[in-house]
Amino acid sequence: MDGKKKNRSDVVIIGFTMFAVFFGAGNLIFPPYLGMTAGRDWFVGFICFILADAGLALMTVMSVMRGDGTITACLSRMGGGASRLVATVAMACVGPLICIPRTAATTYEMGILPLLPKMNSWVFSAIFFIVVYLLTVRPSKVVDIIGKFLTPMMLLTIAVLVIKGIMTPIGPIRPEGVAGSVAKEGFMAGYQTMDVLGALAITIVLVDNISQRGYMEKKERQKVMFRSGLVAAAGLFAVYCGMTYLGATASSMELGDVNQAGLVVLVTELLLKRFGVVLLALIVIFACMTTAIGLTSSSAEYFHKLSGGRISYTALVGAFCLFSMVVSNVGITTIINIASPVLDIIYPVLLTQIFLTFFSDKIKKDGVYKGAALGALIISIAGLAESRGAPLAFVNSLPLASIGLSWIAPSIIGGIIGHFLPGKVKTQSENK
Repeated sequence: MDGKKKNRSDVVIIGFTMFAVFFGAGNLIFPPYLGMTAGRDWFVGFICFILADAGLALMTVMSVMRGDGTITACLSRMGGGASRLVATVAMACVGPLICIPRTAATTYEMGILPLLPKMNSWVFSAIFFIVVYLLTVRPSKVVDIIGKFLTPMMLLTIAVLVIKGIMTPIGPIRPEGVAGSVAKEGFMAGYQTMDVLGALAITIVLVDNISQRGYMEKKERQKVMFRSGLVAAAGLFAVYCGMTYLGATASSMELGDVNQAGLVVLVTELLLKRFGVVLLALIVIFACMTTAIGLTSSSAEYFHKLSGGRISYTALVGAFCLFSMVVSNVGITTIINIASPVLDIIYPVLLTQIFLTFFSDKIKKDGVYKGAALGALIISIAGLAESRGAPLAFVNSLPLASIGLSWIAPSIIGGIIGHFLPGKVKTQSENK
């Protein structure tokens, strides 16, 4: 294979892997519901969704690539201790504490129970994580397994559903949606997927994989990652657009209080009858399996390096699979309820650092990074406390609070204050 063909092949495989990790089954439920509530304005909602979801995820990948390809380096200007703490909490959340168990719980509840209602959750989770372990234990093969095999199969099953929905729509699209602001709803749905965490995680594995493929120069790796990101974005655009449209074609139906997951099941049944239930199960299994493999591999890689190599990658994969199997059996609702407070606090802090990374050459003082992170952290904690009954209603009056971004203004103020506080000034060579 000549150099250009190899490059194109690598870009496609890596891009498919990125797509698969970003497209967890949880993300599958957002676009159809958005389309149903938006009616004829479904495309506006979809554009806002894709910008807040895939846009933030790809921005995160390129932010990490500006450094040495690790999450700790991306957060380094917060300070050594703070960056390691935030990175470790983020990787624990995206790994065995929350996201990996959620893939098994989602597969069981959305994919398995509709077909095999008597299947025991412990038996299923054991099978699920044995497969994840076997496909993850060799880190050099993870990207190829996902990019060459699992993602194409997942895309094929989704394509069957979307094409059927385009050829024989469920019904007419309602002239007016029920969402108060389609753009706002689309943005909030995309933001709430929190795919930034997945992007931070998978970049660790992809950087090592790109190097193993012979791209040793930093600029070469950045170019491959950027092009792969475009492949992933194109896949996400097509899938999310199709699923949002399917939801819009159900907008004229009287569906009662159907929830997001219920709508996905209903749409597949209306389009493809019993075969639709089987097809949805395949989509969910492929989506969750690819995400679980990617997150298990990246989490194990991170903690392997954090331990200085003292804990082997293989041992960590096994431990994470076993722990995730146990946690997954508490159920998806419980996992989400546990996850929400942690993610609500850590996510804004990560976003401030990711955004500032693009201006690292211009920002000379680390105080800007620290102040921005602290401002986001304080308001995130205050917002969480207010939602639990604390008398902190002022957080709801902050700019952009209505779309869940009340932390932005305080982070800007914190960054400005940090700029004027005494502290070490980075030289031009240190910023690079």
